[in-house]
Amino acid sequence: MYLPFLYELRARGVPVGTTEAVQLARALKAGLHEQSLDGFYHVARALLVHREGHLDDFDQAFLKVFRGVEVESKKVQDELLEWLKKAMPIADQLTDEERALLENLDPEELQKLFEKRLEEQKERHDGGNKWIGTAGTSPFGHSGKAARQGIRVGGPGGGRSAIKTADARLYQGYRQDLTLDVRQMQLALRKLRTYVRIGGDEELDLEGTIAATAKNAGELEVVVRPPRRPNTRVILMMDVGGSMDPFALLCSRLFSAAKKSTHFKELRTYYFHNCVYGRVYETERFTDPVRIEDLLHECGPHYKLILVGDALMAPYELMSPGGALSYEGEERMEGISWLMRLRNHFRKSVWLNPEPPRYWEGNTIENIRGVFDMYPLTLEGLGEAMSHLLRTR
Repeated sequence: MYLPFLYELRARGVPVGTTEAVQLARALKAGLHEQSLDGFYHVARALLVHREGHLDDFDQAFLKVFRGVEVESKKVQDELLEWLKKAMPIADQLTDEERALLENLDPEELQKLFEKRLEEQKERHDGGNKWIGTAGTSPFGHSGKAARQGIRVGGPGGGRSAIKTADARLYQGYRQDLTLDVRQMQLALRKLRTYVRIGGDEELDLEGTIAATAKNAGELEVVVRPPRRPNTRVILMMDVGGSMDPFALLCSRLFSAAKKSTHFKELRTYYFHNCVYGRVYETERFTDPVRIEDLLHECGPHYKLILVGDALMAPYELMSPGGALSYEGEERMEGISWLMRLRNHFRKSVWLNPEPPRYWEGNTIENIRGVFDMYPLTLEGLGEAMSHLLRTR
C-alpha cells in the first residue's frame, strides 16, 4: 500500500517525488511510526506535505488508500485478547528456587528475553514456564503466577485512530481555491521582501556565523555584516463600490495585511472606481485626489504596482474617453489607455481579481487581462502574483 498511497497523493496534486519517498522509507525503517497506522499518518504528513494547501488533499488520499486497514488489524487484536481473557487455571505453584531466579532478572534482560520469545513462538500457549501465554509461570503473559517483575500481555488497548484523524479533515480551510484571511495574506506578501545592505554599524550575520563555525570544526567563528534594510516599494490600488461591494470584506483583509506588513520600505495605497481615469484617491470616499501624472513623476519604475478589482464594467467605461468620469481641463483618454500607461511605467505589476477565473471570459476582464498579468485573489493566486512580481519583466 506504500506506492499506491504515493501515487494517490500525486494524482491529487501533492508534489511527492523520489526524495519524499526515500525519506519516508527511511523513517519507517527507523521505526519512527512506532509500528502503528496512527504513527505512519503523522510521520507521512510531516515528510510529504510541504504547504498548508495540501493538508486536506493528504487526508483524502490517506482515507482512500488506508480505510479498512484498521478493521482487519483489529480482528487479529481481538482474537489475541479473547484468548488472553480465557486464561487457563494455574497448573502449579512456583518453587522458592524458581521465584528467586525470576526475581533476579533486571528490566533490560527481561525485555531482551521477551523479544526473543516473540521471535521464536509460533502458536498459542497455556501454562508452562517459558512461552508467552496464560496461566503459566514465565515472566511474560496473562493470568499467571510468576515474578513480581514481568511483562504483562493483554489488557485494555486504545490510542488515537489515524483513520478518524484523517476523516475529521481539520485542514479543509487551507484549500488553495478558498479566499484568504489576514494571516495568510501577510505570509504571501512576505514574498516581496528584498533587502539592501547599508554601511555603518555592523550586525550579526547568523547564517554566516553558523556556516563558518561548521567549517571551523565547531569552533565558534562570528561573522558580521553591514545592517540590511527593506528595499521594497509597493503601490496598492483598490477598486471600491458598485460590483466590488460583495468583496468588501476580502479587500479589507488584504488592505489590513498590507498595512501590517513591516517588510516594505514604502507602501502607498489608493482607491479608484471600476477603472483608473487620470487620477486615483487616497481615501475610499474619493477625497484627496492624486493625478496619475504626478504619481508617475514621484514613483519610479522600480515600484511594484498591485491593482485589485473585479475588472467588470460597461464596455464604454473602459473604451470611451473619460469613461464614467470627466475632468475639465485635463487630457481625456480611455480607461484602457490609462491602465496601459501604468503598465508601461512600472517594470513589475499585477492585477488581483476576486472574481472566480471561470467568469473571466467574454467581458471587460478579458480586455484588462490583455494589459496586466491577472491572478485570482486566493491563497494560490496571491502566492503566484507575488512570485511574478519578483521575476524580471
